[in-house]
Amino acid sequence: MATTPDRSLPLANHDTLRVALKRTLERPLTSYHIVLGVSALLLALGLLMVLSASSVSSLRAYGDSYAIFLRQVLWVAIGVPLAWATSRLPQRMIRWLSWPALVTASVLIALTYVPGLGVLVNGNRNWLSFGGGIQIQPSELAKLALVLWLADIYARKGKLLREWRHLIVPMVPISVFVVALVIGQGDLGTALVLLGIILGMLWIVGAPARLFGATFLVIGVATFAIATTEQERVSRLTGFLDPLAEYGDGGWQASHGFFALATGGLWGKGIGASSQKWGGLPESHTDYIFAIIGEEFGLFGTLMVLALFAVLAYAGIRVASRTDDRFVRFASAGIVVWLLGQALINIGMVLGLLPVIGIPLPLISYGGSALVPTLVALGLLMSFARGEPGAQAALRARRRNARTSTSAAGR
Repeated sequence: MATTPDRSLPLANHDTLRVALKRTLERPLTSYHIVLGVSALLLALGLLMVLSASSVSSLRAYGDSYAIFLRQVLWVAIGVPLAWATSRLPQRMIRWLSWPALVTASVLIALTYVPGLGVLVNGNRNWLSFGGGIQIQPSELAKLALVLWLADIYARKGKLLREWRHLIVPMVPISVFVVALVIGQGDLGTALVLLGIILGMLWIVGAPARLFGATFLVIGVATFAIATTEQERVSRLTGFLDPLAEYGDGGWQASHGFFALATGGLWGKGIGASSQKWGGLPESHTDYIFAIIGEEFGLFGTLMVLALFAVLAYAGIRVASRTDDRFVRFASAGIVVWLLGQALINIGMVLGLLPVIGIPLPLISYGGSALVPTLVALGLLMSFARGEPGAQAALRARRRNARTSTSAAGR
């Protein structure tokens, strides 16, 4: 006798998956595990891609294909313990450190203007030399410091934020001063990220919409005026509008980024098989590492990177929405605005949707000045996630179970 297939099985499986996903998301440590897992995946991918993208240029510059990769490993070895230590800091100390961090970042940025200390790289005086080949980009520290400082000040104001002047003073003047220091270095890319953080924090605390319209207009006019003051920046803008028309000049990098993405196809050429890293694509292991991901892992790889950043943003928003602490809410959301905004700017630049402005891809691009503050920020996000309702109890239960299992195994 013929049997009729049970058409309810797919629906039942769908319901089972939905219930399982809902139960997983309701667990108190879900946000913590998401931040930890996604950060580890992006960091591992970053190390892999730095090794692949930098091998040729590293061999040419240092006679060792692993020289740049080993430097990145060193920065990871510094940043991961700092992230772990930060995730254990009490919130009171984190808030207390926000002012010194912002002042320190501002002083270090100002020192780049001092002859002999400031180092000119790609037309921007945004690096600070300590001698012996040790250089840092202090404006990267300013991103984290600005998020924490704004979160602390806005949290202290509380109900006063209903009045517009308390949304502005003293946060916006001091923040704009920091941005002005960065613009003076010639680093428009970092300045745009900092402005994005300021606007994002204003939106998070409930600033009226009319404030954003006027602000975007002022920023747009100022950015265009500053960008057209130097021929190199003008070339970047014209190269962005039509890279192939400026192929031999301002459009070279953007064009070769397109070539890398186009030749990657759906699944890519395979790890290490990039042809653009042999000299066609400048900054292949820093600002344009996303293009190498597209070439070696194809469309699938680029979509996976976008998905990981989206999941990380979801975790940060989840932490912000599940807390009653204003500082945690503002800081968590500010970290999401910073990291997701910077990632979108970098990816938009590689895809030709934005001008080439020299912004690294968080956790993936080479560079310790950007990597270490990012890892510390993620450590803070994990600390905030550990404070979610029920998270501390779940952690204590896990420790008790671990001790019980260890005692039982030792008998």
